[in-house]
Amino acid sequence: MGNTVDYYNENAKKFIDGTVSVDFKQVQDVFLALLPENAKILDFGCGSGRDTKYFIEHGYKVDAIDGSIELCKLASEYTGIDVKHMLFQELTDVEKYDGIWACASILHVKKTELPEIFQKMCNATKNNGIIYVSFKYGDFEGERNGRYFVDFTQETFGEFIREVPELQIEEYWITGDVRPGRGEEKWLNLILRKSDIH
Repeated sequence: MGNTVDYYNENAKKFIDGTVSVDFKQVQDVFLALLPENAKILDFGCGSGRDTKYFIEHGYKVDAIDGSIELCKLASEYTGIDVKHMLFQELTDVEKYDGIWACASILHVKKTELPEIFQKMCNATKNNGIIYVSFKYGDFEGERNGRYFVDFTQETFGEFIREVPELQIEEYWITGDVRPGRGEEKWLNLILRKSDIH
């Protein structure tokens, strides 16, 4: 994660300029429709704070974290809440959130470390709560333009998520990139639900 966090610290303003005004309403609303009223949400790797702001404006209680101190500063200004500087591995909450939103964030974690991250997300989610995650669609893992990425297809993710048996794939869909000039890139979007397996 070191190089990736450095990338976001050094390019925070540029990254925000490229993402903050992107219309992501369609996906945000799919997520919100699955949550109870007044739900508590964790924006897990909030980047610009775009989604946090949207959720707050729609009446939800939101905690936001990011591993880049520079993004935290800028996202705090943008959202009006204190965005916590924290790495994914540092999540220790238990059954606190109705939903966790990890939009294009945990894709920067090495695949060998991802089961632990998903377990931490699972632990932090209330029973029957939901987790949204998105990954670039494909089989690539490694450095890409100064950042680390792990990609998934629905098949490879389906195999992978068996390592966290409490999480079931509720739905998935594939989208093009919403940023200008990136339409050829494909994304795998997934909604996971936590079920009590005991």
